[in-house]
Amino acid sequence: MTSETITADAAGTWKLGDLPVNRIGFGAMRLTGSAAFHLGTPSDRGRSIAVLRKAVELGVNHIDTAAFYFSQLRSANEIINSALAPYPEDLVIVAKVGPYRDYSGEWATPARPDQLRGHVEENLRQLGRDHLDVVNLRRMEQDSIAEHFGVLAELREAGLIRHLGLSDVEPRHLAEAQAIAPVVCVQNRYGLGHRAPVTDELVRICGEQGIAFVPFFAVAGKGGAKGASTTHDEEVLAVARAHDASPTQVRIAWTLHQGPHVLAIPGTGNPDHLAENVASGALRLTADELERLNRLHSKVS
Repeated sequence: MTSETITADAAGTWKLGDLPVNRIGFGAMRLTGSAAFHLGTPSDRGRSIAVLRKAVELGVNHIDTAAFYFSQLRSANEIINSALAPYPEDLVIVAKVGPYRDYSGEWATPARPDQLRGHVEENLRQLGRDHLDVVNLRRMEQDSIAEHFGVLAELREAGLIRHLGLSDVEPRHLAEAQAIAPVVCVQNRYGLGHRAPVTDELVRICGEQGIAFVPFFAVAGKGGAKGASTTHDEEVLAVARAHDASPTQVRIAWTLHQGPHVLAIPGTGNPDHLAENVASGALRLTADELERLNRLHSKVS
């Protein structure tokens, strides 16, 4: 595969509500350092800005971010603002609210419903926008999300938010939210290196209802926020060799093959990795390869 000449539209498109996006997007978590949050060393700010501008050049028009994506010296939202404002008209920025980190970077008590407006406004301030295209409510182990989601629905009616989504939920939470306001996307951890039957069910439900399913840590696997694993199953390596592709590209391609409603938001602070990730959208797996990788996914516990 020749990464440099492939653009994000190679993966096809989907809509977040009425907002069309290419199915290969960009996750901003890795912009701030060698690992997410405060787990690594801060990134070179200039290189992170260059990565974002390169992403837009390659046709990426869906960026996933959050105000709590920051390291000791870097803020993902601030970097996005510096790199891309004034924003392209077709760029969709998706923010996430619910979790909270204090000024030292340590995780603190998640937002109460009455604090969510402040979380939304902080994202607006950092991004330099008067509304957010999509806001995902990240569930923080609540049994019910109705009160939290209801606040976001009110902010949507007030014009601060255009569309709503959910993160880290079960099917019952999706149904609970839909009784309050439309849901345009669901974000759960999902990929070849991580399997949860409840998430497999959500992928199916979202496909039936036309809701975008946007997995996080699809490439990182067990590494999660610490970064992608450097070890790969033989099935992944064999498919990679057959396509002259990298194992990471195979993992992204497998994700996209799970349905036209499944998007990908791989993140990186490396321009070369960015081009490679975007090019994954052009990788077409054969039926046999897909079956082998699906079997691998079904074995993950």
